[in-house]
Amino acid sequence: MSLPGPLVAIVGPTASGKSSLAELVACALGSAVLSVDAMQVYRGMDIGTAKTPVADRACPLLMVDVADVGTAYSASLFQRQGRELINRLLLEGKTPVLCGGTGLYLNALIDEMDFPRGETGGNRRRPYERIAETQGNEALYDVLRRRDPESAALIHPNNVRRVVRALELSDEGLSYARQHEGLHKRAAHYDCRIWGIERDRDLLYRRINDRVDAMFDTGLVAEVQGLVDLGLASALTANQAIGYKEVIDYLEGACTLDEAIDTIKRRSRNYAKRQISWFRHDGRVRWLDLDSMSDADAVRCILDDLKEPCNGSF
Repeated sequence: MSLPGPLVAIVGPTASGKSSLAELVACALGSAVLSVDAMQVYRGMDIGTAKTPVADRACPLLMVDVADVGTAYSASLFQRQGRELINRLLLEGKTPVLCGGTGLYLNALIDEMDFPRGETGGNRRRPYERIAETQGNEALYDVLRRRDPESAALIHPNNVRRVVRALELSDEGLSYARQHEGLHKRAAHYDCRIWGIERDRDLLYRRINDRVDAMFDTGLVAEVQGLVDLGLASALTANQAIGYKEVIDYLEGACTLDEAIDTIKRRSRNYAKRQISWFRHDGRVRWLDLDSMSDADAVRCILDDLKEPCNGSF
């Protein structure tokens, strides 16, 4: 039985040029871009997530601004809402164009991935969140490290949301580490043609640094201050986003502005490495070297591929 689709997914590290390429492809197809970004779902988190401004969008941009910063959000919820939009586009005879760098969210959409109960919250979650709020991220991480060291080894101590989730799974007799093993070995839910953007590493890092500078020039500090006033500082998911956490530290006097900027650049470069590693592990991704080809050539390559039936390698 053939899978529904096809879909196009354009993935890769931060600042690699995904959004502009995806928009060109979606416009050529008369379709829409569906953002696959764990932080672009939040309203008001615009500059720091590099969300394409409304006035600059050449086609519809979906799965952005669907949650308030103080609202619990998850891959499970993203899966349900995102698939509703994908199916609607397919019924209209359009090819959805997925675009982003959050690998787990992409897998949640395009693969058969079930989420255990409690993924979007519950009575057990709040005590764990309170530990992070009152004693700090390391104290919460120590709880997981003592209870499930194998899972703790896969999670950064500052990723509070993931640490909490691993503890919830542990409460249910499950293991985050065991689930993590299967993230790249799942049956497909859609016929999805995945394209990754490749850049020279030094050039990518320069693009990242330039993007961070541009974010501050266009008002990132003011954006974060406004969100703090709305409760961002206590929103354990949203406030972990690179760019927001560091500016909060600056606003609270924990570092200088220059230190915050340098930290954002460093963490963004490290995040890009993790994104590249994630997508390199997915054998379905085919890579486009945008240092040696134009966006127009990349679009042509993607559109030509859509004319071919899925051959099982995607």
